[in-house]
Amino acid sequence: MNTQNRQPPFYVGIDVGGTNIKAGVVDDSGTPLGQSSVPTLAERGPVVGLENMVRAAHAAMGQAGLTTHDVHGIGLATPGTMDIPGGMLLDPPNLPGWNDFPIRDRLAEMAGIRTVLQNDANAAAYGEFWAGRAREARSLVFWTLGTGIGCGIIIGDLILEGAHSLAAECGHIIIEMNNGRLCGTGQYGTLEAYAGAKALVARCREALAQGKTSLVSQRLAAGGELTPLVIAECAEAGDSLCTDLVLETARYMGVGTTTVMHTINPEMVLFGGAMTFGRNERELGRRFIQEIRNEVKKRAFPIPAAKTIIDFASLGSDAGFIGAAGCARLKWGE
Repeated sequence: MNTQNRQPPFYVGIDVGGTNIKAGVVDDSGTPLGQSSVPTLAERGPVVGLENMVRAAHAAMGQAGLTTHDVHGIGLATPGTMDIPGGMLLDPPNLPGWNDFPIRDRLAEMAGIRTVLQNDANAAAYGEFWAGRAREARSLVFWTLGTGIGCGIIIGDLILEGAHSLAAECGHIIIEMNNGRLCGTGQYGTLEAYAGAKALVARCREALAQGKTSLVSQRLAAGGELTPLVIAECAEAGDSLCTDLVLETARYMGVGTTTVMHTINPEMVLFGGAMTFGRNERELGRRFIQEIRNEVKKRAFPIPAAKTIIDFASLGSDAGFIGAAGCARLKWGE
């Protein structure tokens, strides 16, 4: 990690997932100075989870050559429903048994460092806004594409949280009113029900069941599992069904993006997460993002369609802890 020309004060960001916890130390410019990843062990309960957060934070601080006395604050990013001002996790699906848990204050007590809580998608969005692809932008919509679809919205230095800590849940925009696909939340017709990773796999299975030919069939016959990665690999190998499915996903995201653009009118829209098809480094990723742009240009008002920057995010999996640290800086920065 870069330790030259660091700019104090220093902040710790902790990004909690259902499987792993990633912690990092950043300076006042958003430059990472050290990071560590440990298993969450979520099934063992929140106290064990807190111990693992502190362990990851100390490892990152040690890598950066810092102690708790050098850290100005911790930003904690977690998934699930929460009360952000109250510092409470309410009902996080990926963290079973962590319901109604005062995670912010318990972490602050255990780590000995004041702590601020933020939704994980909001934190990742702020990471890109503060230190990533959107650092020159004044407003941002940031989509995270994975098992589900997350979103964060930044305007100025304001992270949109909403009255009930549920702002920017744009993966649950309704894009089909009649006979819509079922989402994991129990809703019908949501963007996530069409464009999330689970939806991509389900749409592929349906196409195969209808008799459509694909290289995927050979992979499954050989004992492979159907995943978005398999679909992407087959698309890159020239499989027409898989290519169509990926581009159809892009068009769905174009519909959702247009809706948010007409609501927020952001300067930039970015896409991150695990399901970005190699981003700009691969032909499939470039086709994916261009298909989103094409759909937006067909559907959006002419001025935002022409002027809004639509691209992939740049920080990858570091966006969460960088943005979480940035949230601590927002609250306590000098």
